[in-house]
Amino acid sequence: MNDAPFILRCFDCGHTHPPEEIRYRCHCGGTLDVEHDLRRVSQQASFDLFDRRLGARWPEDRSGVWRYRELILPFVDVDLVCRGEGNTGLYESPGIAAYASVKRLALKHEGENPTGSFKDRGMCVGVTMAKRLGCARVACASTGNTSASLAAYAAVSGLDGVVFIPSGKIAFGKLSQALAYGATTLQIEGDFDDAMRLVQEVSNRAGIYLLNSVNPFRIEGQKAILFELLQDRGWTVPDWIVLPGGNLGNSSAIGKALIELKTLGWIERLPRLAVIQAHGANPLYRMVHEGLERLVPVRGAETVATAIRIGDPVSWKKCRRALEATNGVVEEVTDEEILAAKRVVDAAGIGAEPASCATVAGLKKLVESGVVDPEADICGILTGHVLKDPQVVVDAHRDDLVSVEMDIEAILAALNR
Repeated sequence: MNDAPFILRCFDCGHTHPPEEIRYRCHCGGTLDVEHDLRRVSQQASFDLFDRRLGARWPEDRSGVWRYRELILPFVDVDLVCRGEGNTGLYESPGIAAYASVKRLALKHEGENPTGSFKDRGMCVGVTMAKRLGCARVACASTGNTSASLAAYAAVSGLDGVVFIPSGKIAFGKLSQALAYGATTLQIEGDFDDAMRLVQEVSNRAGIYLLNSVNPFRIEGQKAILFELLQDRGWTVPDWIVLPGGNLGNSSAIGKALIELKTLGWIERLPRLAVIQAHGANPLYRMVHEGLERLVPVRGAETVATAIRIGDPVSWKKCRRALEATNGVVEEVTDEEILAAKRVVDAAGIGAEPASCATVAGLKKLVESGVVDPEADICGILTGHVLKDPQVVVDAHRDDLVSVEMDIEAILAALNR
């Protein structure tokens, strides 16, 4: 790698590109990987260093992303964009574990990030890179969470944010964030995949820095979910990590992080990954269970879990790498199963958006089918805050709303019922 801390390598053809070239795909069309000089990483970083940074006064050291910067964006002269991302809770709930029929379950709640989803981890890295490259505008296509995160981090950094959203396909809890943080919000006819095609063409023609997960630096930031999860556990590896699958950036990132830690010799084994898709947006599930070599997009993807309502995920090849490395599995769940799991997660006082609850619904299904041992040590990822899809929450609990007269006796009677 000469003296560069990393290079960009095409996932398909293996061609390498300079680390600071504005490029999202190789000339062959393949997506790019950030390939770190792990020899250098082993000399500069360690789990002990990451632990010491937890108690530092410098915000970037306490950040749940920049704490691990040697494995994410190891430039020493870069002005890091930081909003206190990461440091999310790892929760154990006997009620949720019982619902999934498992003995040990801990849920990493990425909804506790600054804008309410895991997207902040990748966005702080992507926006940092945009600033380093001298870009004035950043853009994304989004079903909601990415737009909220981009808008916030662009505003903090003094950049102009542009988001493309599919018409009628975004929850108000997410749309309101993009608008509030001042991003130029363009609503287009079509679904997320149509918006994704448009934003790539517009970004290329207008010189805007693209910050969807096709951007390799977004994936690097999302690796921090895995690093922090292991740090929460004293650097011990669970048996399973279960997470939702939409554009498949998270599963790709977590798989890449695990492979790097194993290559470094910092962990002795890899957990198994379980990626859960919604039945109405399940191209990865179909590819795996039908034994296909390539992913076939699902046109008109539809599910109540808006964050994973994606029919043509850009990171499917990287996700396949993660599944192969970890002997992983893919499951699908219906909207009814997602909402049933959501009731349990919400009632536990944790709460999460519907896409997050696909994690619990999918785990329950994998235990019932015998794929996951009920005695296994399991961690699940909740990707977004409970208020990201407020209409879904209200609709799901409408029958729980009790109307009473303004009368003490009526209120007491209602409470007794």
